[in-house]
Order: sequence, then structure tokens, then C-alpha cells
Amino acid sequence: MASVISRSSLQIKPLTPAIGAEIFGIDLAAPDVADHVPAIRSALLAHKVIFFRDQHISAAQHIAFARHFGDLEIHPATPKDQPDPEILRIAHGPDSRGTENAWHSDVTWRERPSLGSILRAIEVPPVGGDTLFADMHLAFLSLSPQMQRIARGLNAVHDIARVFAGRLGKTADDLRAKYPPRTHPVVRTHPETGAPTLFVNTAFTSHIEGLSAAESATLLAHLYATASNPEIQCRFRWQAGSIAFWDNRASQHFAASDYFPARRVMERVTIAGCKPFHDAARG
Repeated sequence: MASVISRSSLQIKPLTPAIGAEIFGIDLAAPDVADHVPAIRSALLAHKVIFFRDQHISAAQHIAFARHFGDLEIHPATPKDQPDPEILRIAHGPDSRGTENAWHSDVTWRERPSLGSILRAIEVPPVGGDTLFADMHLAFLSLSPQMQRIARGLNAVHDIARVFAGRLGKTADDLRAKYPPRTHPVVRTHPETGAPTLFVNTAFTSHIEGLSAAESATLLAHLYATASNPEIQCRFRWQAGSIAFWDNRASQHFAASDYFPARRVMERVTIAGCKPFHDAARG
């Protein structure tokens, strides 16, 4: 049985040796939730993704909790007339098969990709619909020392149109005019822990700068594959009222779309981050 870590008045139970922990002893709707924010942030940095059960909070409480960790983003897929634009609703059922089933980090097409996201389960299928998370610092460490050195010297381009041109019904050029492709280090330095993490993903990374198309595709395939190692993953089984809070700078996730045609309804609030960088002095 995994050991339980006490931090403040919270009980933190790691899910795996590598990544993920459940947090008990807190009501995210309670007036004193701000008192627990330092301990929650510490747990997030240590475990990359943290989970809370039985949190039947309102949309307003969801937003208020996320604001304790920074400014919030508004996703371009959010309907313009939605009263709470900070919430991205992700709903699938008989008429909509889930399409998030690929390893990715969120919004890496932004100049300043997100710090992290807080995802709340509204309705879950009777079985299936789990989300998997991978530790991208351990993914980096799984590379040979020579490949680590090569990857640290490279930059990659991230493009919103790869995913959202079709979903938003826009041409790639129109979408790129508003959200230009962005260049980020292939290996970013975590701004709080200093750890090097792989920062390319199958959803939004289009190519590595300075390489031929064939070289870029071959190297990216190798780097993408590092997330598929079960030894650096955890898997979370949702219940209504469950919440996941992941560090987008240090992890990737994969929403298993194995529940069709059952319904799965989630709401996500995302915290703005900083521009990725690689600090060679810190590795």
C-alpha cells in the first residue's frame, strides 16, 4: 500500500512512485481553502498531477479555486456567449466520440502555455473514460546522455491549426493569423523546480527547427514515444465530483476515449503560464 504523506492538514497518497497523488482532508468549496493553497502547490510540484474526490462544487467555486494559482485563460473553443468563459466544457456521448485520445500538453501553441489545468467530472460513463498522465521529466531522463544533449539544443514549432482548424470550422490560415505558431525549446526548464522536461507533443508540435522534414519526423516520433512507458505514468478512474489538477509544464495526459457511446462530461479551468525557456546552467 502506498504511504500517506501529511502536509499541513492534508493527507496525500501517491498513486505511483513516479507521478500522481490523491489528496484527502479538504473541501475545495470551504471558506478556508486559501489556507491550503501552499500545500496544494507543493503537492502539485512534487507529483505533477493531484486528484481530489467528492468535490461537488459549482462552476463559480471551480473558477475561484483555480484563481488561487494564477490568472486564468479563455480557450478559443469556448462559446462566445458563455456566461463563464473561463470554463471549457468537454462533452461526448452517442453523437460525439471523444478525440482527446493522444498524449499531449495543453495549449502549447500559446506564447505562454498554461501552468496547469483543473478538470472536474460532471458526468462519467459506467466504465471507461480514464485519463492517463506521464511524467515528462522522467521521460527526458529515459533518453541516453547523448540524446539529452542533442534535444537540449533544439527548438520546435507548435501550431494550433493542427487540431483546432477542423474543430472550430476555420481555415488554418485564419486561425494562425490570430494564434501564430510558436517556437519553444524541445527541453524546457521547469520555472519552479528547475527540472528539465520534454516539451513536444503529438497534438500541437509540427516540426523541429533546423532539421529536414524526415529528420524532424523521426526524432519527434522517438521523443513522443517516451510518454508511453507505463513506469512513468499513472491512470485515474473518474467518479462524478472527482477533480484532477495537473502541471502542464511537467506532464502530458491522454484521455481514453473507450466509452463510446456512453456520456462523459467534464469542465476544465486553465491557469496561465510563462514562456518556456531552457536554462543550460540548470541542466
